[in-house]
Amino acid sequence: MSAEGALLFARYAYPPNELGYCGPDDAAALLRPGAVAGMEARARQFDGAWCYLEFLAESAGIADPLDARVVEAYWIGNELLDLADPAALVERLLDRFRGQPGGTWREAAHRAVPHHSFQVYDVYPWAVLLRAGGNPAALSVLDRCRIRTGVVTGVDGESATVESRPLSWDGKVLVTGPPRRERVRWSTGGRSLIAGVSPGDRVALHWDWVCDVLTDEQAARIESIEGVRHGEINSLTA
Repeated sequence: MSAEGALLFARYAYPPNELGYCGPDDAAALLRPGAVAGMEARARQFDGAWCYLEFLAESAGIADPLDARVVEAYWIGNELLDLADPAALVERLLDRFRGQPGGTWREAAHRAVPHHSFQVYDVYPWAVLLRAGGNPAALSVLDRCRIRTGVVTGVDGESATVESRPLSWDGKVLVTGPPRRERVRWSTGGRSLIAGVSPGDRVALHWDWVCDVLTDEQAARIESIEGVRHGEINSLTA
């Protein structure tokens, strides 16, 4: 198991795990010293994410689903996404999510991609609910559950102020709206999965948590994939 990949997985998986949305109990275990050693066992309990990691690894001929390249492809995006067959991914998801209501993934054999954004926008029912009636709760969940980028404008202890662009819905089109500032966490109880943040850092955000400090290339990948997802959601509305 790749220690680098295991740590990267924990950085992005911790926020929804802490909120009780996915993964095993005791999310704080992800923050404890030595947690990387047992990460594969915990990662397997993130049923949705693990399915994608296994699929990505198989598509790329990589033995370890927690290889750093595989984990980065799922949360951020990289060249491994281009090796995955969309129809084969839908077949895998049909087995994994059989009986799950909502979503547009069953009809996505031509556009499915093993990236977290596909799980958020196509497998979960929130985008369907948003299109059906402009459900504000659906918009909020989509906004927080996706991986989004931001720029740190200030740091106060274990919290940071970040400027990011929230999702906006006008009844027909889903886009990223104008920048706004939000308060997020990068550490809790003196424990964090990153070394720290500083004003000016480009960061990845998941729910109310700073997952990582990004390179410009990584930030561009996240934003590009987001744009594709929005275009697909909007085309389904037309």
